[in-house]
Amino acid sequence: MDYVEHLQELNGLPAFDFPPPDARQELLPAAGAVAWRLAVNPWDDDAKETFAQLWDRFLETVEPAGVRAVVAGQWGEPYDNDSGAVVRLLVDARERLTALEAVFIGDLESEEAEISWIEQSDVTPVLEAYPKLEVLGVRGGTGLRFPAVRHQRLRTLRFEAGGLPGEVVRGVAASELPALEHLELWLGVEEYGGDATVADLAPVLAGGRFPALRHLGLRNSEIQDEIAAAVAAAPVVAQLSSLDLSLGVLTDEGVTALLAGQPLTHLDWLDLHHNFVTEPIAERVRAALEPSGVEVDLSDPGDEDEWDGEVHRYTAVAE
Repeated sequence: MDYVEHLQELNGLPAFDFPPPDARQELLPAAGAVAWRLAVNPWDDDAKETFAQLWDRFLETVEPAGVRAVVAGQWGEPYDNDSGAVVRLLVDARERLTALEAVFIGDLESEEAEISWIEQSDVTPVLEAYPKLEVLGVRGGTGLRFPAVRHQRLRTLRFEAGGLPGEVVRGVAASELPALEHLELWLGVEEYGGDATVADLAPVLAGGRFPALRHLGLRNSEIQDEIAAAVAAAPVVAQLSSLDLSLGVLTDEGVTALLAGQPLTHLDWLDLHHNFVTEPIAERVRAALEPSGVEVDLSDPGDEDEWDGEVHRYTAVAE
C-alpha cells in the first residue's frame, strides 16, 4: 500500500491542479470551490515556468480574495530547493489571499520524490501571516523547523515524514493552539532524522496543552510500542474521540500495554492498522472495545524479514 500519494482533498475541498499557461482559463472552477494544487516539473525540458512564475500567474488568473485552500506540490528539484521559497510566496501574498483557510506544503508522491528527499524549512511564518488559517499540513521532515508558535484559529496540524525531527515535535508540544482539534505526527525512523522520543511528546500526552484536541495521531514510528505504553496512561486520551497509532512497528507488547491502561471505550475509532500484532492479541482488542461501539482497525500486517538471526520490522513510510 502506498501511503504517500497526492492529496485528493484539503479541508473538505477537492484538489484541483492549476493548469499550464496554454489551457483554457474559462474552464476553471470558482476560486473558493477547490483546493488549488500548484506544481512544476523541474525535469521537463519544455517546462514553461518556474514555481514563482506559476504562482504569479495563479494570483493573476484566479480571484485571490476567494481562494480558500492552497496545495504546494513540486516547486523544484526536491534535493536542491527547500520549501523556503514557497513559504515566502505565501507570506508575501497575505494581503491578497484574505480568505485562505488551509495550506499543505510538499504534496509530492513517491514517483516525484521519496518523502525523505523533500527539503522543507521553517513553516511557522505561514501561521504568523494567516491568523485565520484553520489547516496546515506538511510532507517531508528533512530541514523542517517548527519553533513554538501561538495561533488562535488552527484546527488541524499534520506532519507526514519518514523521519520527523525531535526539535519539531518539541516545537509543536510547546505551541499555544487553543482551537487545535486534530494533531497528526508521522514520527518515522532515526535513519531519516526521526529522533523524537516519548519524552518529547510528554506535554501533549499530559493533556491541557490543546484543550480542543479530539483526534491524536502518533503514527509511523519505530518506537510505536513505547508510544502505546505512554498513551495507555496519558491524561490526554480522556478528551479524545479518536486515536491513531497506525503505520508503525506496533507489536503485541505495545497493544498489551494499551489494553492494561486506562479505558478506551469512550473512543469512536482506534486505528492500529499496519501492525505486527498476533491474532490472539488482536482478538483481545476487538473483544475489549467493539462491544462498546469502538471501531477498531487492525488491518494490513506490516512487512518483516529475518537476517543475522534477528527479525526486522519496518514502518510503513521511511525513505
